[in-house]
Amino acid sequence: MRTAREAVDERDTLEMTSHDIELTVNGTAHDLSVEPRTLLVHALRDELGYTGANVGCESSTCGACTVQVDGDAVKSCTMLAVQADGTAVDTVEGLREDGEFHPIQEGFRKEHGLQCGYCTPGMMMTATAFLEENPDPGEAEIREALEGNLCRCTGYQNIVNAVEFAADEMGGGGAGADAGDGVAADGGRATDATGGVVAGDEATTESETTPHDDYESTGGN
Repeated sequence: MRTAREAVDERDTLEMTSHDIELTVNGTAHDLSVEPRTLLVHALRDELGYTGANVGCESSTCGACTVQVDGDAVKSCTMLAVQADGTAVDTVEGLREDGEFHPIQEGFRKEHGLQCGYCTPGMMMTATAFLEENPDPGEAEIREALEGNLCRCTGYQNIVNAVEFAADEMGGGGAGADAGDGVAADGGRATDATGGVVAGDEATTESETTPHDDYESTGGN
């Protein structure tokens, strides 16, 4: 059983090893005390209740925890909460405004860019940061931008389609916006309703295109 003195010493030790920080999350300021080892993703989820950033690999591989810190996409499992002190953090919960979906959310909905949904918040936060820098991307650029976000369900093509949709809605145009229905401006390939390539340099169907193929095309090992 601890003595009163030991209890006081333990309290003092905890106070010495915790840090008071301020995070502005989706426009709302929060003051909180965290241990030096607390990761930003855990501060957001466990301390503040922003559970949109998912905990996946905790090794910067999967991207499920991606948020934006001062406008930059950051994997929040690789950043300490104390490092984010004084910053503006945006999470997927902040995308919807005045009851309206953000174009990236609408794109994922219309283009069927999600299945289980676990990777989706990170994908969206990476994509929106990317579109701020490159409002009119080609398909290859979208794939490169998303190479740090892994998906085990969709095969990626519908996610790319969702980002193209968002770029168009946000005014950038997106890949193939002026090339006609189903034709990508940077590749000249037409696609059918299922996403299979039916014309151009290659001829494949959705059944011939595997998630592994798309995974490798995004830089996966």
